[in-house]
Amino acid sequence: MGIAEIVFFVVAVLAVASSLGVILHPHPVYSALFLVIALFQIAVLFILLDAQMVAFLQVIVYAGAIMVLFLFVIMLLNLEREPEPPPASWRLLMLGFGGMFAFELAWFFLRHTALAPERGKVAESYGSVVALARALFTDHLLSFEITSVLLLVAMVGAIVLAKRGVS
Repeated sequence: MGIAEIVFFVVAVLAVASSLGVILHPHPVYSALFLVIALFQIAVLFILLDAQMVAFLQVIVYAGAIMVLFLFVIMLLNLEREPEPPPASWRLLMLGFGGMFAFELAWFFLRHTALAPERGKVAESYGSVVALARALFTDHLLSFEITSVLLLVAMVGAIVLAKRGVS
């Protein structure tokens, strides 16, 4: 096992742990910070895949811009009271479901990695700016523009709701 595999497993375990912190922490600000950590670790995984442009966009778009929007929403909602913890029976049930899911996931990966074919050669332009721009502005142009309009409408809606709360 080489250094890349060791880094992969360490970062993957940390990404799963911080993702669990996102869903298990009762305070929304700490959950958002755990999400930033998970997004940075996913960017490291993209770097290991030799997709530096995708890793850069992961940090800029998700860990930067989207997390700022999340924090604006958290602050706009002004959540001051602590949520009630779920009953012990729900925790036990969710722990059982989580254990079954982890077992199934481990079984799937152990079974399918033994049957997986050897990795082929990756295209030279994989993860480059040119390949990303070509995909965004040819094949996915409509979805790219719809997403930008959706983000604009969400931002205008947040400003209207914030102004209504100030008055």
